[in-house]
Amino acid sequence: MAAPKKGKNASVQSKPWRSLALILIAIVALTGGMFASGHTTPRLGIDLAGGTSITLAAVPEAGQESAINKTNMDTAVSIMERRVNGLGVSEAEVQTQGTRNIIVNIPKGTNSKQAREQVGTTAKLYFRPVIATELAGGGAAPTPSATGDGSEQDSGKDKATDKDTEKATDGASPSASGSPSASATTQGRAVTDALKADETPTGSPSGAADDKASPSPSATGGTSGDSESELQAQYAALDCTKESVRATAGDGAKSSESTVACGQNSQGQWQKYILGPAAVDGTDVDKAQAVLNTQTGAGWTVTMDFTDKGAKKFADITGQLAQKQSPQNQFAIVLDGEVVSDPYVSQALTGGNAEISGNFTQQSAQELSNMLSYGALPLTFREDSVTTVTAALGGEQLEAGLIAGAIGLALVVLYLLVYYRGLSFIAVLSLLVSAALTYVIMSLLGPTIGFALNLPAVCGAIVAIGITADSFIVYFERVRDEIREGRTLRPAVERAWPRARRTILVSDFVSFLAAAVLFVVTVGKVQGFAFTLGLTTVLDVVVVFLFTKPLLTLMARRKFFASGHKWSGLDPKALGAKPPLRRTRRPSAPAQTKEA
Repeated sequence: MAAPKKGKNASVQSKPWRSLALILIAIVALTGGMFASGHTTPRLGIDLAGGTSITLAAVPEAGQESAINKTNMDTAVSIMERRVNGLGVSEAEVQTQGTRNIIVNIPKGTNSKQAREQVGTTAKLYFRPVIATELAGGGAAPTPSATGDGSEQDSGKDKATDKDTEKATDGASPSASGSPSASATTQGRAVTDALKADETPTGSPSGAADDKASPSPSATGGTSGDSESELQAQYAALDCTKESVRATAGDGAKSSESTVACGQNSQGQWQKYILGPAAVDGTDVDKAQAVLNTQTGAGWTVTMDFTDKGAKKFADITGQLAQKQSPQNQFAIVLDGEVVSDPYVSQALTGGNAEISGNFTQQSAQELSNMLSYGALPLTFREDSVTTVTAALGGEQLEAGLIAGAIGLALVVLYLLVYYRGLSFIAVLSLLVSAALTYVIMSLLGPTIGFALNLPAVCGAIVAIGITADSFIVYFERVRDEIREGRTLRPAVERAWPRARRTILVSDFVSFLAAAVLFVVTVGKVQGFAFTLGLTTVLDVVVVFLFTKPLLTLMARRKFFASGHKWSGLDPKALGAKPPLRRTRRPSAPAQTKEA
């Protein structure tokens, strides 16, 4: 009699330990990564760890309702996010809600009053003359060098020119011979000389809008005497390589006063600055946009159009800066206390517009144009609500959620024990494996993608218990149906699997699709629910395929299950099984008897 052929299915059935070994290795590797990273618990969201949630409503100026649009709101979100993250709050969430509101969630450990002041006011954008600058770590700041035809060589520095003049001269930078020399200001005597020598009257009536009186010429360098020494001391001590220092540099300085600031150059290095009083305010910018300049070969540039009042201010300050040497022929574009660009000028820009060129990419040019545009937006934000969640309240809510989850899990286990008896052992082990994978992955996702476990996410994990248990029930019922048809356990396990697998995949696909749609169309904390639901649904497929099915295949070889013990949950008699399916033999022909 020929032996049965061993196909692919037979090979897999005979070695279920391979799948079990694979999922065991995955659990060990993920757990090892969790301990190696030092993040052994999931990162908690604001509702569990405590913090502040601020709701801001956009309020346009009279007749400017159209200013509340998606572009402006997204720009506001970008700037607010940079503000709160500048406070050292990397977990802060800033997002739009509807068409007029912005939600800012700031976890505990942050000065909530300072954070509210940061996000609740319109962006402060100023154009300030540069008095002194150098690399934050010491050494000369990069300065441009120019040839006779006005082409820049390895400067790494942005340049401001008149847009119309640039086009008229066919790309040649005007007054190239007046470009700055390669020398750079260094700390110490040069800073003192710059403060005393600078006499740019930026405090004149063409100065910043909030200046109440025109300061004396020496005010451009800050003040004289003790204040001048204080400014030098601040500049000497300024370490822009530290985020906490950058966030507070120049705090308290008015637009009519000199200040210190930090900024990043095109090489990604941090520079520190002494800046004079604001000469042009951000609201003087009428329009700014990123433009690909193909006529002069300058690449991506940022163009600015000023209001009538702003054009006069800009012409005055650029005319004064063009007569100075580097770095005092530069002006700094300062947004919320940080220098985002520091182009130099070689002549007065009197056309009411300007073009900043340099080593821009499309992204960096668009970012700068957005920053410049935001200063001119007719938008302010009003606090609609401020909610403070204490860690104690969050802990109570988490405890209540865990209790609810434990009760749900206990009811599921009780049902499995009563109805499936011995099979419940496999189900419970599968639930434990799923829980372990979920916990480890959530712990790793916190530092990796910033995932925070909030209350809706806990609810998603609780709902997933039912989804996972449902997959076990589908498979177990298919096996029991095969036994009712009269098959023994081992073939019943294998014959039931293809049908159960198809049903499980369809069910989990529907759940995952619902979670994905919910994640895309919602914002805020509801996304935590959707993300957790989608994650646990994917893990359900992994656990059923790599753990539940192989484990049941192994258990089917044990006498307790194979013999249909009454406590196994697979007792043929209790299930009302038909007589065993056996191949019957034809009766043999009766023996012939000899006649007497």
